[in-house]
Amino acid sequence: MRLISMHCTRLANLPSSLLTIMSYPRLTTEQILRKDQKTIHRQGTKVAISAVYMDLEAFLQRPNLLADLSAFCQAHSYDALVAMTIFFNAHNEPVRQLAIFCPHVALRMMICEVLERSHSPPLKLTPVPNTHPNLQAYLQGNTQVSRKKLLPVLQEALSTYFDSTKIPSGQPETVGVSREQVDKDLDRAGHALISGLSQDEEDPPLPPTPMNSLVDECPLDQGLPKLSAEAVFEKCSQISLSQSTTASLSNK
Repeated sequence: MRLISMHCTRLANLPSSLLTIMSYPRLTTEQILRKDQKTIHRQGTKVAISAVYMDLEAFLQRPNLLADLSAFCQAHSYDALVAMTIFFNAHNEPVRQLAIFCPHVALRMMICEVLERSHSPPLKLTPVPNTHPNLQAYLQGNTQVSRKKLLPVLQEALSTYFDSTKIPSGQPETVGVSREQVDKDLDRAGHALISGLSQDEEDPPLPPTPMNSLVDECPLDQGLPKLSAEAVFEKCSQISLSQSTTASLSNK
């Protein structure tokens, strides 16, 4: 019992950030990113948002990080990745940080610009220097902004990005690419904006209709038969006559 008590006391005296890092028992970068992840996409552009429960500095120091991030995005067809790190400092205060990884310069710049100028909610971002290309890191001053509150801001970034890529009316077409071809590519790319949450939160699809649910030339295919007042009266008369005949025969 004394050994257990001493062990717990030593753990309690460790910095919270170190305890957070120790909670990842040799997980790969992909496992860390997929442990708590959401996805948003628009017109074929997909952005993954992963909650990472460790210090951003420790995360950026992982060996072969850029190669792992690139492989992760390519394997799952992500165009950008937003890692939201959170840990508790020595004073048990939450610390939030952001890392945006995106090989597409225009998309990365648009996401960073929208996040930096966001006022609803205000993120209060401070850029963090790093030596990794295709990656921008921030210290998030407003620790009250969780991933749920950040998703609409990222949706806005995607909308702004696609609005900026549209060809204004009256402007010359892109060299080597016709307006018609651009429209076809966008139509082929995907459908309208998804809700910002992962697919497990969408309504499940309806089951397919069985092949034998309809019979060829079914009378109901043309709707219910039309009944006239005369036909109803004639049918009632036949029933009444049949009942009368049955009653007279039973009396004999």
